[in-house]
Amino acid sequence: MSERVKLSRVESAFERLDYPVTRDDAAAEFVDVTVTFADGEANLGELVSELGSDSFHGPEELRAELQNVLPVEAVGEPGQSDGDA
Repeated sequence: MSERVKLSRVESAFERLDYPVTRDDAAAEFVDVTVTFADGEANLGELVSELGSDSFHGPEELRAELQNVLPVEAVGEPGQSDGDA
Protein backbone atom coordinates (compact mmCIF):
# COMPACT_ATOMS: atom_id res chain seq x y z
CA MET A 1 0.00 0.00 0.00
CA SER A 2 1.41 3.39 -0.93
CA GLU A 3 1.51 6.34 1.43
CA ARG A 4 1.49 10.10 0.85
CA VAL A 5 3.17 12.53 3.22
CA LYS A 6 3.49 16.30 3.05
CA LEU A 7 7.01 17.70 2.96
CA SER A 8 6.29 19.60 6.18
CA ARG A 9 5.55 16.26 7.90
CA VAL A 10 8.31 14.12 6.40
CA GLU A 11 10.31 14.07 9.64
CA SER A 12 7.47 12.18 11.33
CA ALA A 13 7.91 9.45 8.69
CA PHE A 14 11.66 9.45 9.36
CA GLU A 15 10.97 8.93 13.08
CA ARG A 16 9.63 5.44 12.30
CA LEU A 17 13.10 4.17 11.41
CA ASP A 18 15.52 2.52 13.84
CA TYR A 19 18.75 4.54 14.03
CA PRO A 20 21.47 4.42 13.02
CA VAL A 21 20.21 3.52 9.55
CA THR A 22 21.99 3.21 6.22
CA ARG A 23 20.95 5.26 3.22
CA ASP A 24 20.01 2.10 1.32
CA ASP A 25 17.83 0.76 4.15
CA ALA A 26 16.09 4.12 4.56
CA ALA A 27 15.47 4.36 0.81
CA ALA A 28 14.01 0.86 0.79
CA GLU A 29 11.70 1.74 3.69
CA PHE A 30 10.23 4.67 1.74
CA VAL A 31 10.01 3.11 -1.73
CA ASP A 32 6.18 3.27 -1.57
CA VAL A 33 5.97 6.76 -0.07
CA THR A 34 5.17 9.86 -2.11
CA VAL A 35 6.22 13.20 -0.64
CA THR A 36 4.03 16.11 -1.72
CA PHE A 37 4.92 19.77 -1.84
CA ALA A 38 3.20 22.95 -2.98
CA ASP A 39 3.85 22.42 -6.67
CA GLY A 40 4.49 18.72 -7.20
CA GLU A 41 5.47 15.44 -5.65
CA ALA A 42 8.30 12.91 -5.67
CA ASN A 43 9.05 9.40 -4.50
CA LEU A 44 10.62 9.65 -1.04
CA GLY A 45 12.62 6.45 -1.48
CA GLU A 46 14.23 7.79 -4.65
CA LEU A 47 15.04 11.11 -2.97
CA VAL A 48 16.63 9.33 0.02
CA SER A 49 18.69 7.15 -2.32
CA GLU A 50 20.27 10.34 -3.72
CA LEU A 51 21.49 11.62 -0.33
CA GLY A 52 25.22 12.09 0.16
CA SER A 53 25.72 10.33 3.51
CA ASP A 54 25.94 6.57 3.79
CA SER A 55 24.20 6.45 7.19
CA PHE A 56 22.12 8.60 9.53
CA HIS A 57 21.94 8.79 13.33
CA GLY A 58 18.53 10.43 13.62
CA PRO A 59 15.55 11.82 11.71
CA GLU A 60 16.97 15.35 11.88
CA GLU A 61 20.05 14.30 9.88
CA LEU A 62 17.88 12.63 7.27
CA ARG A 63 15.62 15.70 6.99
CA ALA A 64 18.58 18.08 6.69
CA GLU A 65 20.16 16.11 3.86
CA LEU A 66 16.81 15.73 2.10
CA GLN A 67 16.75 19.52 1.67
CA ASN A 68 19.78 19.21 -0.64
CA VAL A 69 18.10 16.88 -3.13
CA LEU A 70 14.60 18.34 -3.28
CA PRO A 71 13.42 19.57 -6.69
CA VAL A 72 13.01 23.31 -7.21
CA GLU A 73 9.21 23.00 -6.95
CA ALA A 74 9.56 21.85 -3.34
CA VAL A 75 11.54 24.77 -2.01
CA GLY A 76 9.67 27.80 -3.31
CA GLU A 77 9.03 29.88 -6.35
CA PRO A 78 11.92 30.06 -8.83
CA GLY A 79 13.50 33.50 -9.04
CA GLN A 80 12.24 34.71 -5.67
CA SER A 81 14.44 35.53 -2.73
CA ASP A 82 13.67 36.14 0.91
CA GLY A 83 15.33 39.49 1.44
CA ASP A 84 15.43 41.61 -1.72
CA ALA A 85 12.41 43.79 -0.92
